[in-house]
Amino acid sequence: MDRIRRKSIRIGQNVPVTRACTPDPSAAPPPPARRDMRSAIAPGALGAVLILAAAVLFVTLPGKLAEAHDFRAARSCEDVAAPENGDCLATWPAAVVAKESRREKKSDTRLVTVDPGDGPPFEVELRGAGSVFGELEPGDRVTVHSWRGTVWALGLGELRQDVRGKPGPGAAARLAVALALLVVGAAFVRGAFWWSLRHTRDPAVHAWQSWVPFAATSAAVGVAITSALTVDDVPLVLLITAAGCAVAWSASALLTRLLGRRATDVVTLEPKTLTAGRSSVPSWRARSPTASRGTTT
Repeated sequence: MDRIRRKSIRIGQNVPVTRACTPDPSAAPPPPARRDMRSAIAPGALGAVLILAAAVLFVTLPGKLAEAHDFRAARSCEDVAAPENGDCLATWPAAVVAKESRREKKSDTRLVTVDPGDGPPFEVELRGAGSVFGELEPGDRVTVHSWRGTVWALGLGELRQDVRGKPGPGAAARLAVALALLVVGAAFVRGAFWWSLRHTRDPAVHAWQSWVPFAATSAAVGVAITSALTVDDVPLVLLITAAGCAVAWSASALLTRLLGRRATDVVTLEPKTLTAGRSSVPSWRARSPTASRGTTT
């Protein structure tokens, strides 16, 4: 009897079963993060090209800016006792020989031929659709304004219209274009640097991460162009442009950080306790293998 009882106890005991463990694909470690350098190549190259173009314009600017400064500082020849190199603003009469309006490359060209009387007739191109060109007729007497031997305006009575190539506006426009190219190129280089710091597993880029820097760059370009066209002092123009860029990009960085914090806010979900009437606790009772099989006596 004792031998049979020991045998039944051995049969009723739980025998551990060893199962083969299969690896879970989802538990595999993710690939290592790497920097997304390919996305930074295009904006970096474009920014470098724009900065190079701005540098070329800056190289050609000193002569134009010096000429514009001298023109603004020039006085009338009547107020100068002994003008040197025609640096004074001269005026002399002339007669209109002919005028012509052409349309070339989607722009109107307004040409006027005048006869100074003591020399051969010459042709000047007036800037824009001014009042002088509309009132001129062949045979009219006009006043020619010149500086350093170059005609810069025509006068008819109390009216005056600038000639294309007048010293000053061209240099200011070049300075404005150069500053705009420099600001936009710097923004592209800054964006390329930001892209180079991103990793392949970083979150997707939000729309505000593009339009906030774009708006800041547009504001900085507007400040640069306005200061270049309205302020005569070049160092002051550069100072205003630098201040505008600093303020615009600082505001862009602060706004981007603020929006980034709002986009990554953590929402905590707290479980709600069910009432006693709705809660149901499952009850179960474990049965041992010996109870299901019975005991052998």
